[in-house]
Amino acid sequence: MNTEQMALGGQWSVTIFMIVIASWILYKFVVPKNFKEWRNAGLIQAFIIALYAEMYGFPLTIYFLSAFLGVDIPLLHFKGHLWSSLFGLGETGAMLEMILGYTIIFSGIYLLGRGWYSIYQAQKKDELSVKGLYQYIRHPQYTGIFLALFGQLIHWPTIITFILFPVIVLAYFLLSRKEEKAMISKFGEEYRAYMQKVPMFFPKIEDWPLLFEGDQNRKGAPL
Repeated sequence: MNTEQMALGGQWSVTIFMIVIASWILYKFVVPKNFKEWRNAGLIQAFIIALYAEMYGFPLTIYFLSAFLGVDIPLLHFKGHLWSSLFGLGETGAMLEMILGYTIIFSGIYLLGRGWYSIYQAQKKDELSVKGLYQYIRHPQYTGIFLALFGQLIHWPTIITFILFPVIVLAYFLLSRKEEKAMISKFGEEYRAYMQKVPMFFPKIEDWPLLFEGDQNRKGAPL
């Protein structure tokens, strides 16, 4: 059967299943400890619910675009790949959009998991984490969150997730600033020196491939 003929919406059992799986991944690696962390996790939870409710449940964005903006988008599953639908790229475009989106999503989840493990090990020893991913970026877990959510905006954009994405980025930026103040209070000049050498969320261009290698220390990394 042609994938274009698959109806969009109404698959609520799949919706619930995907929300549970995505939420498990979220709370596995993002463990809130205070109000602001719970608030930020709640924003991501809202993103997850909005995403999968539209992907498999009620296609609000397509209804909105069709009814209010006059864009003719049939209620077919592949039409949920809006970039392909809006630019007339067809099934091939939708598949490429999905592959690109999932590549970014899983890259983000990978960084989130590795960042969580590194900080977990450092906390057990009560030391500053500057190895592994922390050689290249100061907040790899948050970078992973940004990439995973951005990948979803490529794979399956919706109005609500577009609105939530910049709010989530701002919330985690503010949280990271607060965390860095706490690290300066605890580690002093050691952490200030680390901040001067290592970018906040996104590594130097030449360091991007190194994010997806093992945890070897690069030459000259702050220790």
